Amino acid sequence: MADNAAKVDTSRVYKIVPARLWSNAQASSAFTGSADDQRDGFIHLSAAAQITGTLCKYFRNQADLLLVAFDSASLSPHLKWETSRGGELFPHYYGSLPPHLALWQRPLPLGADGLPQCDVTQLIEDRL
Repeated sequence: MADNAAKVDTSRVYKIVPARLWSNAQASSAFTGSADDQRDGFIHLSAAAQITGTLCKYFRNQADLLLVAFDSASLSPHLKWETSRGGELFPHYYGSLPPHLALWQRPLPLGADGLPQCDVTQLIEDRL
């Protein structure tokens, strides 16, 4: 487990979210998560290196997605790094996530293959 933690940049975490859900969260000042998040009891987040895998596995062909960035320190103590897909550590947020803590948000337009057209790595680096 420690080896995985060393490979993951934990300073920022990201939420892939339908724009409608995020807009509703901003209006209510609370993001309670997607149906999957609510079922699992926490809000699923990703480290930068995990975004592409998460998009491919769970969000293919979903239009109107946003990538929302958070500083991990601002989410403490509700942010936990837990073993998930493939034995990797993933960030999970327990509780209602305050949208005002977001550093930035960016649309993820779909390409013909059903995945975002943009280079996710470049998108993140442009926002640092």
